[in-house]
Amino acid sequence: MTPDRWTLALQSDELAWPEEGRVLVMCAQGDADLAPLGDVHAVTVNFPAHLRLHNRGFAVGVAPEGDYSAALVQIVKSKAASLSAIAEALAHVPPGGVVAVDGQKTEGIESLLKAVRAVLPVEGVLSKSHGKLFWLRRPRDLPEAVLGWIAEPQQVDGGYQTLPGMFSADGPDAGSELLIALLPQLKGRVADFGAGWGYLAGEVLAEQEAITAMDLVEADWAALQAAMVNVADDRAQYLWADVTTFTPDDRYDAVISNPPFHTGRAAEPALGQAFIAAAARALKPGGQFFMVANRHLPYEATLKEHFATGTLLAELGGYKLYQAGKPKPARRI
Repeated sequence: MTPDRWTLALQSDELAWPEEGRVLVMCAQGDADLAPLGDVHAVTVNFPAHLRLHNRGFAVGVAPEGDYSAALVQIVKSKAASLSAIAEALAHVPPGGVVAVDGQKTEGIESLLKAVRAVLPVEGVLSKSHGKLFWLRRPRDLPEAVLGWIAEPQQVDGGYQTLPGMFSADGPDAGSELLIALLPQLKGRVADFGAGWGYLAGEVLAEQEAITAMDLVEADWAALQAAMVNVADDRAQYLWADVTTFTPDDRYDAVISNPPFHTGRAAEPALGQAFIAAAARALKPGGQFFMVANRHLPYEATLKEHFATGTLLAELGGYKLYQAGKPKPARRI
């Protein structure tokens, strides 16, 4: 296994790293080898990564806490969200403290390096394995441009609040709009799997009085916090969880979903397929599943595997809307 770029930089003494003090890791990935960095406090809003890091024995949270001697930022697919993480890291280390930034070319590390170099001197760069690690030292006074990188909530159509890096952060997703327009009347306990910042759940609750409770299940802590602001309905409950492993206390009468299908920048249909399996496990025997998905994604076979009945309700604008019922019992292995 090839060592991470920061490990190589530390071993070669290219990267000067403090021997004492807590180290902040922003956007920490669940399987990252963080041990060489020292006393790590990992920060991630992603529930699976959070759980994985916790189980591996790392201190982990959803936001920085206090001061740190140095920081590493593992970039994400959103340039704005990555710049915000870099700015936060710089704000939490002392003047002269090192902030390192790591990522793949496919994740946009080249663009981030260029953006950082435009306002701050970069001390070193290590290129390896189709990616880069670069590092800099925090100046005494942070430039206004760096402070401007810190992501602030924005309002989109309908008065909803979002942050950069969230799914469909610029406004309602067309797939969700299609699901809302064609969704039949529901009743009882309902869940929104992959609820994001709450658009789908909020609109459905506003239109359907027979729903008695709605669980918004979302793995992104920041998106879930936005949903708490966006969905002003007493029937809503907000659950930070990984849909693919989630088991409700009580099964649902219906599940609605516009599932994610990307891991980083790469399309990953298996993620949506895992949402289908999770919906089947979470529904009552007579429960119904309503899912919207991009037309090119291969979900039909998975729906047939987990549900006894299924209907293509609509195909419009590059999306397909499915209804499935009579969930099949999970196979025993």
